[in-house]
Amino acid sequence: MTKPHSIAVLIRDGVLPMELGLVHQLFGNARAPSTGEPLYDLRTCALTPGKIRTDADFPVYAEHGPEAVAGVGTVIIPASHEQDESLGPGRLPPDLAEALKPATGARARPRIASICTGAFVLAAAGLLDGRRATTHWLSADLFARTFPAVTVDPDVLYVDEGQVLTSAGEAAGIDLCLHMIRGDHGSAVAADVARRTVVPPHREGGQAQYIRRPVPEPQLTSTGRAREWAQKRLAEPLTLAELAAQESMSVRTFSRRFREETGLTPMQWLTQRRVDRARELLEETDRTVDRIAAEAGFGTGASLRQHFQTGLGVSPGSYRTTFRGTGV
Repeated sequence: MTKPHSIAVLIRDGVLPMELGLVHQLFGNARAPSTGEPLYDLRTCALTPGKIRTDADFPVYAEHGPEAVAGVGTVIIPASHEQDESLGPGRLPPDLAEALKPATGARARPRIASICTGAFVLAAAGLLDGRRATTHWLSADLFARTFPAVTVDPDVLYVDEGQVLTSAGEAAGIDLCLHMIRGDHGSAVAADVARRTVVPPHREGGQAQYIRRPVPEPQLTSTGRAREWAQKRLAEPLTLAELAAQESMSVRTFSRRFREETGLTPMQWLTQRRVDRARELLEETDRTVDRIAAEAGFGTGASLRQHFQTGLGVSPGSYRTTFRGTGV
């Protein structure tokens, strides 16, 4: 059995309980496909173990103190709005700075991720200098003014800078956790976690975090039927006109409605679904890259390689080698 990947979830007074819960729920549901063994070992820790006040006026319990951060593979910092927005460059409280030393030191640093305004902690610790990052859109302007050394992207769900990851507001933490699970163990494990917790299996980090009308008005027709139709025909050369025809809309109306509902253009969404399908086939089959490209709707292996390099930063062959293995 592979030793589970260890995660320390560092919480503070005013923590958002939803964020703490979603981390435990998602990573806790990640299981090895062959054995059902847990893939992660989570521990909740605080600067002082015991009862921790939440922003919802009920306490949660942190079993571990800051020593739990040492030696883990990943540190996750949920938001504490009342504390986060008072932080600035080099202005971490001494006890928090001490707790984060294992994550900020020069050697054997763990992966570290923040949810929502937890990004203020990472920035104050100097971990985001010269990097891209995101946070809740309502706090993005303050974040950018406070940390000018950080390139702030207020319009995305999450940013993956390798060893350091940041996400937008609470629900985007779900997307970030699934992204991390997918990166560690592949899309099949991440999809299984999503099914268990009844959440969407995959939203790209670059998708807009704030859609002005996320739910269509009741009198407006949804584009869901077209998405379902397209999902079953990814191998075919689908056109925007064909998608619009499934909803009996003009291309212009369909495109506007689609973006209002998903935050993406129809072709961006279609490309993401095709990349997802190619990932599944690379992980679960021995088919050639050219055959997978055809089945996923990219037509040629060259096109598939280009989309993988652009979207994932790796070749299909490298992706298969990584995710047909044992994971982290």
